Amino acid sequence: MPEKLTVRPTVPGDSPTLIAIARDTGVFKPIEIQALEEVLDDYHATYRDQGHLSVTGEREGQIVGFAYYAPAAMTDRTWYLYWIAVTKQIQARGLGAKLLAHVENDIRLRHGRMLLLETSSTPHYDLTRKFYLKHHYQEQARIADFYAAGDSMVVYGKRFEG
Repeated sequence: MPEKLTVRPTVPGDSPTLIAIARDTGVFKPIEIQALEEVLDDYHATYRDQGHLSVTGEREGQIVGFAYYAPAAMTDRTWYLYWIAVTKQIQARGLGAKLLAHVENDIRLRHGRMLLLETSSTPHYDLTRKFYLKHHYQEQARIADFYAAGDSMVVYGKRFEG
């Protein structure tokens, strides 16, 4: 039986759990965890009023993941997925896919045209890249040595119209 995921707006009290989820995945670097903490603080202070969105995924009353996305500035209905993560214990059970589907459906309802995201090219991110390819994202760009020597930025995108 497929696992159920309830998705709701993120509230300030979720932040410590969301940061712990991201840290515990073992994927994100310490500087990225620090950035997430700052982004969530800014989201609750002002970014939410500027159209940014953060959603929290729950299973059986427990927070198990989140996604943070926003319209891309100076574009025609392009959106950017900044963060998506589920607890390491439940990865590969379809809950990340459900969270991503929620984001995509929400963007479609807002008449979004496209969703972009970025990730690393290193082997450590192989599963991340496979996840996006599995969900019909296409590589749009690769910027060599962006994060560090030998660590390129890979940009994936999915179009919702045309």
